[in-house]
Amino acid sequence: MKIRKIVTIVEEVKTEMAQPLPKPLRKAAAVAVFENPFAGKYVEDLTPLIDASVELGDMLTKKAVAALGIAPNEVESYGKGVIVGENGELEHAAALMHPKLGKPMRDNIGGGKALIPSAKKVGGVGTALDVPLGYKDAAFVRSHFDAMEVRVADGPRANEIALAVVVTSGGRPLARVGGLKKEEAKCEDGLR
Repeated sequence: MKIRKIVTIVEEVKTEMAQPLPKPLRKAAAVAVFENPFAGKYVEDLTPLIDASVELGDMLTKKAVAALGIAPNEVESYGKGVIVGENGELEHAAALMHPKLGKPMRDNIGGGKALIPSAKKVGGVGTALDVPLGYKDAAFVRSHFDAMEVRVADGPRANEIALAVVVTSGGRPLARVGGLKKEEAKCEDGLR
């Protein structure tokens, strides 16, 4: 892939509704903006994007975890997202995210049994994407249902793709709507 730029975004929440958090919640996104080799044309075989997702996923996950400033196994939530420039199609995003991206993400966070939440869209320069997040080992841990907005000011251009990996140090601040708690999760099947 011909990468034009990599953007790292870190968000740190220290208080919520004037309530200090016992531990700040950190979210980090690492985004690669790169040339779409299939922009402007229909191509049946998207294997080059599928294969590129392995290297990109490895690099971006390492960058996002480093930005959090915690050990890889301390990552609690994860998510992924793609914005395809206007001359591309949603299937280009699917090729990057679904067949192979999960393995390098999991390898760099010390596991991850749950499905990795994802979002994709086609959009122009500066398009925002809400990357959904979930607890990495049990999808039904409600306190970790969240999202992080990701935006690159000058991308993706019409012939580019922006691939984002997001990781967090915890669930939502002051989560209190019930459901399965992280401490109760068995983390055996990726669900509960």
